[in-house]
Amino acid sequence: MEFNPIDVFLHLDVYLAQIIAQYGSWVYALLFAVIFVDLPGDSLLFVAGMLAGGGHMNLYVLMGLLFTAAVLGDAVNYTIGRYFGHKLFANKDSKIFRQDYLQKTHAFYEKHGGKTIILARFVPIVRTFAPFVAGMAEMSYHRFLMFNFIGAAVWVVSLLYAGYFLGGIPFIAKNIGSIAIALVLIPAMPVVIEFFKMKFAKKEA
Repeated sequence: MEFNPIDVFLHLDVYLAQIIAQYGSWVYALLFAVIFVDLPGDSLLFVAGMLAGGGHMNLYVLMGLLFTAAVLGDAVNYTIGRYFGHKLFANKDSKIFRQDYLQKTHAFYEKHGGKTIILARFVPIVRTFAPFVAGMAEMSYHRFLMFNFIGAAVWVVSLLYAGYFLGGIPFIAKNIGSIAIALVLIPAMPVVIEFFKMKFAKKEA
């Protein structure tokens, strides 16, 4: 079976069962890499848990590996932010390191403080930039590490268990595509709400 690499990485949750069938245990390494680099992960974790519930993967091996990947990924992100952050965002016209993403994350971080590292795990975009902003703000690494461990554990365990226990329900199994979209959109709502609050605040000012 052949896969389009771009399509696989953009819709990895859809192809996961096919990847397991073709590559076997190598899927663990692939999932580790995806979570480490922080590609879209919420729906992927849910589907991985669902497939573990069907006997295709070991749930507790998944938990250990993906928890480690999530912690290491944020630790690297924090380090980059601490030592190189200001240089990366110096170009206002950058397509990758966009100022508006950084501003949204910084606003979210300012409002919720250290717990942002935990909350951000469930919010796309913010999840990527929260540890980076923590590094730029020179947050104590020991404090960051504590929130990093808690956030990674809650995120990975809750979504894997959700998929493991709920994935066998026929309605959920038949509508996994819609659920995957919901897992991306619903956690993003706090960012959207904060964005519009900031917009209205500027207009009133």
